[in-house]
Amino acid sequence: MRATFLYGAGDIRVEEVPDPTIQEPHDAVLRVVRACVCGSDLHRWHDFPAAKVGRPMGHELLAVVEQVGADVTSVRPGDFVICPFGIQDNTCVYCREGFQTSCEHGHFFGTGGIGGAQAELVRIPQADGTLVKTGTALEDTDDALLNSLLTLSDVFLTGHHAAHRGRVGPGSTVTVIGDGAVGLSAVLASRRLGAERIILMGRHADRTALGRDFGATDVVAARGEEGVAAVRDLTAGQGAHVVIEAVGHMPAYEQAYGIVRVGGIISRVGVPQYESAPVGWASLFAKNITLTGGPAPVRAYLEQTLPDVLSGALDPGRVFDRTVSLDDVAEGYRAMDSREALKVVVLP
Repeated sequence: MRATFLYGAGDIRVEEVPDPTIQEPHDAVLRVVRACVCGSDLHRWHDFPAAKVGRPMGHELLAVVEQVGADVTSVRPGDFVICPFGIQDNTCVYCREGFQTSCEHGHFFGTGGIGGAQAELVRIPQADGTLVKTGTALEDTDDALLNSLLTLSDVFLTGHHAAHRGRVGPGSTVTVIGDGAVGLSAVLASRRLGAERIILMGRHADRTALGRDFGATDVVAARGEEGVAAVRDLTAGQGAHVVIEAVGHMPAYEQAYGIVRVGGIISRVGVPQYESAPVGWASLFAKNITLTGGPAPVRAYLEQTLPDVLSGALDPGRVFDRTVSLDDVAEGYRAMDSREALKVVVLP
């Protein structure tokens, strides 16, 4: 089979490798139907040190089950499934508490002998705890619905996680920092949860236009201190009840604590590209600010949002604006990095 590997910064290669096989009774082998490139993939693509052995890439996918281990009961060969970006048993103490990305027996793609999703086939441990049947046949599912289902493996439910952890609800004023696919997903999720006002901070007109379609009531293109001042002007000087930081870089975090209202919440889902950040008097403590967020436990939210996607009430797949073949996946990375594409579908 063919699969994608990262050998160093900007060095993406598609190689022939052996097909994955069942190794444990709880495994499944999936045939990938549709994968994509994530913003967190780009972080690695920028910084990965040169290596003789490539790192498998990709963690968002729709698939058809090809084989299952002897202990798998929830899916069978031929089932059309969504696979979350985190692999979990869905029964350990953390899974039961809704934090499946911290599963005691969990894994992530590209680690521990598990391949990447930007491939033709992939082995999934803990299949019963991880895979969710779509409820529709692949042959009856059009491109638009396929794209929306694909967002439930990561990007939309990461935006939903940000809004959920921020306690977005009726009457909330929300500011979303970042007009990438996760930021736009957070806008859509905030509207779904009843936010009264949603301020999107972004400067790419095509993306912020989609953000308005998704529910943004205001757009602020300015950054830094100017951006903070603009949001405060829009909120009568008070700031936002919830600030969703969907970028992962320090300037975005600094904007977040400049914008958040007294007693408010900063919810981070942009993978932080730093280990130290201000949490002292001026940034958080003096205003009783709550800092939350983290890797989205997609499995906790998937089944509750799937019906809205299947019915057409929710259309998060609009974040995809380019499709490439697996052989052209390097072009997908380049297009996203240059902002020529918002989010790229990869077809094996």
